[in-house]
Amino acid sequence: MNTFVVALALFAASASAFVRPAALPVSVSRGSANTLSMVNTVRDMPGITAPIGYFDPVGYSEKVSPEAMCWFRAAELKHSRVAMLAFVGWCVNGLGWHFPGMLSVKEGISFESLSTLAPRDAWEGVPESGRLQIFGFAFILETVTELIKPHYTKAGAEPYPPMINPSKFMDDAKLLELQNKELNNGRLAMIGMMGFSAATIWPGSVPALP
Repeated sequence: MNTFVVALALFAASASAFVRPAALPVSVSRGSANTLSMVNTVRDMPGITAPIGYFDPVGYSEKVSPEAMCWFRAAELKHSRVAMLAFVGWCVNGLGWHFPGMLSVKEGISFESLSTLAPRDAWEGVPESGRLQIFGFAFILETVTELIKPHYTKAGAEPYPPMINPSKFMDDAKLLELQNKELNNGRLAMIGMMGFSAATIWPGSVPALP
C-alpha cells in the first residue's frame, strides 16, 4: 500500500502541470469562498491564514491573469493532496504496515517484502507492469480533472479541481474554513515530503530523521 501511495503521489505531483494558461498583466480577485471574480482581491482567496498571512514576495498575483491564478491554485492543491498521501505512505512504510498476500505471484513479490525496504527501493522492487498501472491510474485521474467543465482556469470557475462540489453542501464560511485547513495541511505535507526525500538522498541532511 505504501509503495503505491508514494509512487502515485510523486507521479501525480508532476502531472498536475499538464496545462498552463498564458500569463497576462491582469490582477486577480475573488468573490465568494470558492470562486474568482472581479469583486474583491486575491488577498481574499483561501489559504491566507496566521502566522504567515499573505505571502507573495515575487508579486505573481499582480502580474498574471485570473485564469493563470486559478491554475496556480489548482497546481498547489494537487501537489498538496498527493503530498499528504505520500506523507502517510512514507510513515506507513516506516512502521512496516502492509497489505497481506502477494503483490505479484508470478514474480514472487509479496507486500511484506517491499515493506522492509526504503520507499525508493520499494518502488524499484515493484514489477514494471505494476508501475505502468500506477502511471496509467494517475494519468486517468489527471485527465478527468482537466476535462471537467467549466475548466478551473476560467474566470468564475472553481479554483479547486474537485471530483465533487463541496460548496453545494455547506455555507461559504464553513467551506472557507475547510479550504484553509486543507491548504495548510497540504503545505505542511509538502515540506514534510521534502524533508523525507532529503534525508533519503543525502543522509544526515535532516538531523531529526535517520
